Amino acid sequence: MKGYVQVYTGDGKGKTTAAIGLAIRAAGAGFKVFFAQFLKSGEYSEHKALERFSDLIEVRQYGRGCFIKGTPEKEDIEAAKRGLLEIREVVNSGKYRLVILDEANIAVYYGLIEVDDLLDIIRNRPDHVEIVITGRKADPRIIEEADLVTEMKEIKHYYKKGVLAREGIER
Repeated sequence: MKGYVQVYTGDGKGKTTAAIGLAIRAAGAGFKVFFAQFLKSGEYSEHKALERFSDLIEVRQYGRGCFIKGTPEKEDIEAAKRGLLEIREVVNSGKYRLVILDEANIAVYYGLIEVDDLLDIIRNRPDHVEIVITGRKADPRIIEEADLVTEMKEIKHYYKKGVLAREGIER
């Protein structure tokens, strides 16, 4: 089966959640999944759920867990670049049918990784490898290269009323 490139972007909620849903669907079909998270570190509720599929879904984080606004610190860039090197090996290994690059769009936007490096991974992947890239502010070149692009658009969000991220819903 041919693998495609999917992008989930936009300012609305649900990009990572959609990718997790796809990871579970792929695992249900017996596919091996690599779920890479840029910028994030620490345990989120989805990690506890995905542990139940640990024979098929591998999760790795390439971030320090701090919110980046403006110029990232050297450690943020180093973590993301190490992750991209590992992801290149993972994709080229052909072992995984689905590779999810969670928050890779925002990692490109903040200069943690280069869009050309991400495009190189996409363009040179084995034919059967499906790649999903999530995160706000998708680079136009990533959108152009993708086969499927979904934009999550915020219409209304309770965060603006002071509701913080809730366990099991947003984290």
